[in-house]
Amino acid sequence: MDRRQFLKGLSGAVVAGAAVAAGCDHPQAVKAEGYAAGPVPTDKMTYRIDAHGQQVSLLGFGMMRLPIEGGGSLRDNPDAKLDQKAINDMVDYAIEHGVNYFDTSPVYLKGMSEEATGIALSRHPRDKWLIATKLSNFRDWTPEASLRMYRDSFEKLQVDHIDYYLLHSFGGVSPEGESDFEKRFVNNGLLDFLVEERKAGRIRNLGWSFHGEQSEFDKVVEMHDKYHWDFAQIQMNYVDWSYAHEIEPENVNAEHLYNALDAREIPIVIMEPLLGGRLATLNDHLARTLKEREPDRSLASWAFRYLGMFPRIMTSLSGMNLMEHVEDNVRTHAPLVPLSDDEMALLERVADEFAHYPAIPCTECNYCTSHCPVGIDIPGNFKHYNKCLDEDNIANEGTVEQREFRRARRAYLASFSEIERLRQADHCIDCKACMEHCPQHIDIPAKLHMIEDYTNRLKDSLV
Repeated sequence: MDRRQFLKGLSGAVVAGAAVAAGCDHPQAVKAEGYAAGPVPTDKMTYRIDAHGQQVSLLGFGMMRLPIEGGGSLRDNPDAKLDQKAINDMVDYAIEHGVNYFDTSPVYLKGMSEEATGIALSRHPRDKWLIATKLSNFRDWTPEASLRMYRDSFEKLQVDHIDYYLLHSFGGVSPEGESDFEKRFVNNGLLDFLVEERKAGRIRNLGWSFHGEQSEFDKVVEMHDKYHWDFAQIQMNYVDWSYAHEIEPENVNAEHLYNALDAREIPIVIMEPLLGGRLATLNDHLARTLKEREPDRSLASWAFRYLGMFPRIMTSLSGMNLMEHVEDNVRTHAPLVPLSDDEMALLERVADEFAHYPAIPCTECNYCTSHCPVGIDIPGNFKHYNKCLDEDNIANEGTVEQREFRRARRAYLASFSEIERLRQADHCIDCKACMEHCPQHIDIPAKLHMIEDYTNRLKDSLV
């Protein structure tokens, strides 16, 4: 079934929550790039229903990109602490405006996310929020270490039950043919244990998140007959629907993922709805295309409205580290306005152009950084290159004598110097330790060498 057939007539599929006309509050102007200004409605959040009839906000709060004290990121300041007050404020605002799904993991933000999430949520009645966390046993999948991680989550989150528990990010197969899923969850007895925990009520919904090979995804979907998955988490957005495989051959198009789960009636949680923020900060041409159609809507809202057209989606996670992000995303979902046929066609054109744009498909998840033996800021290098590309600051070497080349060269090199010298692309030793941890299956060393070669050519042209 193609997208147009599937979406035809779905504008009535959005299940709205209570729409009591209670006025608006917090009408602050939104300052974050890619987000809109305007009043934020209250009591109009859009909800979906999970496998057991629980009402879930269509907007989920992803606790992977939280603010740190003093601003910046943990890449720039690895010893920084999370800004708990800012986190509390954003969580308070989200709950006040109907968001009830919060997603974290033991490995997010160097292990600090679960505790910060627990502190923020524990200040609210337990029936006001739903918590999702994960068995992120990437390095040590022994039963002892995995069970310790599982039990630590309860303590850090300050809960006696976990609403949504995920087997975190499976999908790989070793050169010897060993399945990542079987190694981390089946052969060590963990999955059978978690099924029993679900029976005991300590886990209310058991599911998994996927990044990897289609054969592994299909195999785990088929396990639904045995394990009765309550939900599944996949990467999906208006680009990945048709172009994920084209952008990176090892990735699976979201069309296949969604339709396979929909056929089994398995509720779906969406990650990377904004493709690591890149769909909220499109290049000037694509941004202008959408803004000309809807001047008062944010770029991010287009991506969320697209996902809201799919009735099997239970919630879409947004990693929000500014209050402006929370406000704009709540505005989009309170209530969610379905896309028209013309708007869907426009997004398809934008997706096609985006997919064929020569950017590096990094979502800044940072899974790679802790595995680099020389400490390269891999996402930082990629972000810099993509930003320069978006801002037309990639110099055309065929016009070395032209003023435009000199302007672009100057802009590129000036911003590149902001990356700490020892963490720049040219320090890559080609060990490939990062690659197996990249959910987007990027050939990271090859991209770093591309950036190194390009930067060196620009420097050489100064002579």
